[in-house]
Amino acid sequence: MTSLLAFTVLVALVGLERVAELVVSTRNARWSRERGGVEHGLGHFPFMVVLHTALLVGALAEAWIRQPEVPSALAWSMLGLVVASQALRWWCIATLGPRWNTRVIVVPGMAPVTSGPYRFLRHPNYVAVVVEGVALPLVHAAWITALVFTVLNAALLVVRIRVEDAALATLPSAEPAGA
Repeated sequence: MTSLLAFTVLVALVGLERVAELVVSTRNARWSRERGGVEHGLGHFPFMVVLHTALLVGALAEAWIRQPEVPSALAWSMLGLVVASQALRWWCIATLGPRWNTRVIVVPGMAPVTSGPYRFLRHPNYVAVVVEGVALPLVHAAWITALVFTVLNAALLVVRIRVEDAALATLPSAEPAGA
């Protein structure tokens, strides 16, 4: 299998993973709304959907159009980061359980989660997004896509994290670890 074909399969697999996320997110958003969940930050969400879709399309388009030489050290190291970012993402999803979704929906009265990766970072899922946004395109040396996504995603995350922090500030304090 050529590296370009292998990269196409990888991006397709990440795309399928995104579909699985959307299924989980839809179910969890319904769970939150049934418990009085309030959605925040509707304005930036369509841009986020477009940007994340463009990452996958752009990485494939750049790889197929440019067909760059890909040093195996770059491909393998970036593939390792892609796998690590997926593991971190699913650790976040598992830790938040039914409270995780792709939107900012908070259920009044529920304290923020402080277990799992949230013990170490306030927004670990966004670390996964940033790492994947750089690493996935670079598996096949699609540096233009990696750069454009990273810059646009940084601007989006400034907005997203402000919205999320403001929404979380409406909740009661988190329970101490081990409580």
